[in-house]
Amino acid sequence: MEGIGLVLEGGGMRGVYTAGVLEYFMEQNLYFPYVVGVSAGACNAVSYISKQPGRNKKVTIGYIADHRYLSYRNLFRTKSIFGMDFIFNELPNRLVPFDYDTFYASSQQFAIGTTDAHTGEPIYFTKEELQLQTMPIVQASSSLPFVATPIHHDGRILFDGGLVDPIPVQKSVADGNRKHIIVLTKEAGYRKRPFKQRWLAKSFYPKYNGLVDVLVNRSGIYNNTLETIAKMEADGSAIIIRPSTKVEVGRMEKDPRKLEKLHEMGYEDAKRLGPQLKEWLLH
Repeated sequence: MEGIGLVLEGGGMRGVYTAGVLEYFMEQNLYFPYVVGVSAGACNAVSYISKQPGRNKKVTIGYIADHRYLSYRNLFRTKSIFGMDFIFNELPNRLVPFDYDTFYASSQQFAIGTTDAHTGEPIYFTKEELQLQTMPIVQASSSLPFVATPIHHDGRILFDGGLVDPIPVQKSVADGNRKHIIVLTKEAGYRKRPFKQRWLAKSFYPKYNGLVDVLVNRSGIYNNTLETIAKMEADGSAIIIRPSTKVEVGRMEKDPRKLEKLHEMGYEDAKRLGPQLKEWLLH
């Protein structure tokens, strides 16, 4: 499977769809040599690379009712609506143990996308270069403006990677892949609406001009990327897996029934595409 990249979109709690897709891949022993993810996509990727079926579901749906995971209480106390220490420390190190050994020993390449707050550039890091600093960068990739604090790393201030490169297929292309499996978290026909509150972003982040510009331009970036991947799908260089019906789950969704349903949709959509995917991989 040389030259094949797995591209994972973010989307907050809509990422449970991706978790369902990856559950099917693990069940079928489909481990692609290259993975690139942003935000929730990067979070889901780590348990896929560590080969832990069921783990993504446990740490999202299993803990969604716990205020330490997602709550306004967190926002008031730590300036982050998601409990970052709980998600990136307590859960992997104690409550739902993460297999660090398998993760770091894996031959799968893993690129994690972030956004530089000052320049607005996409900044990518790899598991190989980060090693024990991988999890803080996955956290950076998940740090949404307004509801999370950024991560400081190597002289940069980093926010959610999905802002500037929401569907990171061009990173997969740049890294030499010829074929791409792209997992989206919104249904066909979805288009992102413009962000019109530049004044709000500027008042929140007066020193981060790059971030402000990215927030304003985000819808255009996203919608243009959808056009790009549609062409790739048409010419056979990409397979797109996306929700087969309208997604009723919000970025901050806390209803476990809705989340369970979306996770199941991800699994079933991947399973339905399974024969086509396996044939595509052979050509």
